[in-house]
Order: sequence, then C-alpha cells, then structure tokens
Amino acid sequence: MASNTSSIDLRTQIASSGKTELVLKNPIMVGSGTFSNGVELSKRFDINKLGAVVSKGTTLRPRLGNPTPRTVETAAGMLNSIGFQNVGLSAVINDYAPRWENWDTPVVVNIMGENFSEYIELVEALDGISGIAAVEVNISCPNVEAGGLEFGQDPRLAGELIKAIRESVQLPILVKLTPSVADPRIVAASVAKAGADALTIFNTIPGMAIDIEKRKPTLGATFGGLSGPAIKPVALRHVFIVGKEMDIPIVASGGIVSGTDVVEFIMAGASAVQVGTATFVRPDAAWQILNELVIWCDSNGIKSLSEIRGAAK
Repeated sequence: MASNTSSIDLRTQIASSGKTELVLKNPIMVGSGTFSNGVELSKRFDINKLGAVVSKGTTLRPRLGNPTPRTVETAAGMLNSIGFQNVGLSAVINDYAPRWENWDTPVVVNIMGENFSEYIELVEALDGISGIAAVEVNISCPNVEAGGLEFGQDPRLAGELIKAIRESVQLPILVKLTPSVADPRIVAASVAKAGADALTIFNTIPGMAIDIEKRKPTLGATFGGLSGPAIKPVALRHVFIVGKEMDIPIVASGGIVSGTDVVEFIMAGASAVQVGTATFVRPDAAWQILNELVIWCDSNGIKSLSEIRGAAK
C-alpha cells in the first residue's frame, strides 16, 4: 500500500479570511453524524492522518432523537432518521473540545438550530474554544419561525442567517447546503455573499422505505435522508455547477467510497470531501480512501491537488 506521507502536496485551504484561516493537511474529512465525535475511532485509528473531523450535529440542549428504527439499508446506500440525537452544546465544550485540542487534525463542529437566536447562541458559545477549528452550519433544518421551511431552501433567509453568524464570530464558517432545491447556485451565492468561508455540498436527500409485511413505513419517523453511492451523481452535479460559477472552497459530500470518487469531486471543483456512509461499512473507510487517493496521484504523476481541481470542463 502507498503511504499517505508521499511527496504529493495534499494540502487544501478551506478558509483564508483574516483570523479564519483553515488549511487541511489533506482533503479527507469525515461527515457529520457518521463518525460520532471522533473519540471512539481515534482509539483504534490514527486520527491525525485525516484532513479534518466534523462533529455530530450539535444543538443547544441534548436531544434523544427519533423513534426506532432509525436506519434502513437501500439498494445503493442507506436511509437514516436519527433526529439529531446528540449530547448538546455544554458537553461538546466541556467534554469533547479538551480532547480535540490534543489532536493534530482540526475539528469542525456541525450545528443546527430551530431559529436565528439558537444558531447565534451556538456559534457565540463555540467561538474561541480551544480544540474547535470551525463551525459547519447545517441549514437543512426547518425554521420554526417561518412555518417549517428549511433555511437552505430560502436564499434570503439563508443569507440573513449566515450574515448574522459572520458578524458574531471569528471562526471559519462552512455552510452545509440542502439538496432540496432546483438550483443550488442561488442559495450558494446568497450565503457566500453573506460571509461563508466554504460550502458543504450537500446533505442527505429526503426519502422513505415501506415495510410491505407490516404495511407501514419502515423508519420510525416515516421519512429519512438517503445517503451513500446512490446520491453521488446528484452531489457531483451540484458541486460542478456551483464550482463553475463561484470562487469559494467547496467541501463535497455524497456517496464517496473510493479514492477515485475523491478525484471526481476535485475535478468537479471541490477542495475537500467528507466520507460518511462508507464508514458504516468500513470503520477505517476515510483512511483507506486517503490511501487510494495517494496511489492514484502517484500513478498519474500528480504532485499537487491544484493540478486537477476544477479540471473537468
């Protein structure tokens, strides 16, 4: 196996505005919700070889999540309806951040709120905490003050939210976009103008499954989010069309299971990728994918990822 410490320059910059600089040693991140908060797998694998870890989605207070069953396998992936089960803001700051501080890999805290004030309270509490390198703002959440419409489906709301967050914190801001829009460029442009440092493209695609024996939805919450290889072509398109028109770092998320998947997304315009569902099949998926990326670059004479970023015309 090739070593991921070869002479290839795998570094990638996610944020570069003043105090918010964030440079990853390589483009392999792990996706929110698929890696817990990283502590468990860090006991078995070398966490410091990864580009970044994205925390489990964090809310102001602990959440128990949705009723079971919460996951179901699909033909080319899985549906999940976890319901943002998490330990809450206080535990992230007091229990996890001190552990993250000792890592040589940055941690991005994924956050979600039900309204503007919750998002602002979250980011203000996280700003300046040692061990937290950035926030990933999940705007694929219903805004209860707007009748349940997702922030990410309304360019104006999304822009106003990110502008308010940008004015509140020095941390780098990644914005996780929703796939539930006809044209992702509109929302992407709005949040970029508002001060986002990078875009995560994208979240799971809404879906469901039915248990034909019980004649009822399989998931306890009826609907869930589809992830895995089935959604990769859709995610690739979103990355490509946003990347062609916007000069902002893109973190690709959706169906990445191999090093060549990473190459595709980088050629589409991504600066980094998040490995998610693959971790449920292989806990060491992120490390394997990183190794495969190095092998591909070595085999093709690539010395820096900048040589192939956005190369697909």
